Amino acid sequence: MSHVPPHVPFELSGAELRDAVVQYATAPIYHDNLDWLNHDNPYRRQLRPQVLPHLDYDKVPGREDILNYSSLAVQRLLTSIYEADLVFFPKSGLKGKEEDFRAFYSPGNRALGERIRPALERYAFGFLDDEVETSGKWTAKSLDAYLDSLDTSGGEEPSPSEKAIRNSSDPQRAARMWLVQFAPDFLSEASPMMRNVLGYYGPAQSEWFKVVIDEYGYGVHDTKHSTLFERTLESVGLDSDLHRYWQYYLNSSLLLNNYFHYLGKNHELFFRYVGALYYTESSLVDFCRRADRMLRDVFGDTVDTTYFTEHVHIDQHHGRMAREKIIKPLIEAHGEGVVPEIVRGIEEYRVLLDVSDFDFSEQIAWMDAQPELKKLHDPVFEGLKQGKVDAPVAHLVEPRGELSNTHCHDGDELCHIVSGTMRFESGLGSSLTLQAGEGVVIKRNRLHGANIESDECVYEIHSVEDYRKCLS
Repeated sequence: MSHVPPHVPFELSGAELRDAVVQYATAPIYHDNLDWLNHDNPYRRQLRPQVLPHLDYDKVPGREDILNYSSLAVQRLLTSIYEADLVFFPKSGLKGKEEDFRAFYSPGNRALGERIRPALERYAFGFLDDEVETSGKWTAKSLDAYLDSLDTSGGEEPSPSEKAIRNSSDPQRAARMWLVQFAPDFLSEASPMMRNVLGYYGPAQSEWFKVVIDEYGYGVHDTKHSTLFERTLESVGLDSDLHRYWQYYLNSSLLLNNYFHYLGKNHELFFRYVGALYYTESSLVDFCRRADRMLRDVFGDTVDTTYFTEHVHIDQHHGRMAREKIIKPLIEAHGEGVVPEIVRGIEEYRVLLDVSDFDFSEQIAWMDAQPELKKLHDPVFEGLKQGKVDAPVAHLVEPRGELSNTHCHDGDELCHIVSGTMRFESGLGSSLTLQAGEGVVIKRNRLHGANIESDECVYEIHSVEDYRKCLS
């Protein structure tokens, strides 16, 4: 079964798709922010609409390009489109935000989102076609053997993301950045899953609903898993209102969360969700055990890790339930033809975990390296003056308070300050102050932004593709 469905008559492409994307994203709730944070307003998401007309949404990127800016832009768009199906209210109430509430949930906004969603999903998830192969004869017996062979425990070996936090020059900063990456999922936990417990399909439906009930704390708000995660965030000095840290979400964090919305929204992919459900529930047990230990090592006894310790307990049960009470009955009811889709869901999710670990680890290394990348400005700028590389340059003049909302570049670049002062943002709690004659190397695919702190700042962005060529 093909991962990405063939083009269908209603699916947009080319200029028509670009125009529709821009039409969706130019709503005021999607305009650039004047602050790094969103303040208790779940309807505002910065989509940088001024850049969207210049992107090509037709050519599906391979894995080597999945962290490029176009992919980040698409993931942000999809997050907003998917979440229009969910109910969000500000913690402080709607007063003063009624217009944004109506705009986000308006029929026009939802219709425009649905119009571009199929093409954006093709762009976002099409690379998995080249990453996962489930051909051959699959049976219930071979699925059992395959599931038995999976290392879902993870054991004591830390993931690359966990290693990045422990080895960081600022582990607390890195751990806060890590926790923020989970917010799109954990603060509305099980919402994508809910898409698959509606309808009518027998006993497996009721078993899946039991998983949802557990996630929602059996109807007790204080034990709801998202409530537990709010306490974790607050215990390390972070705010817990939805999408406060929108500008700090990495491409891969949105990709991972959107994958479950994608599977739940498109019911022809139901059995992939079943596979991904099994793997995520089974693999979370040891991950959460390690997360609890790591957060305590980094923050001490003040951190609230109940969210993670609760999952150590409950996901042992959920993993068994997914296999025995959901997967097996579904195969018995619908035949072994669904097995390849179940396997595909597992394998695709594993690919996305690898992408996420790489992306986060690279971002932490980038944040830690900011002082060195600032020092590299001088030799790289000298290499440019000597003509060692052909580097197109953009000249910009911006006033005080001009905020370049977070983004990334598809190749290395050099930021050079001609006059004035810039605050260069490279992650949550990570920034540099750049004065005239200074600058910083901006690495490919690394999330960053900037704010002008002088009356005027004149600066240059040199597209060097690979900054190391300037040093040779």
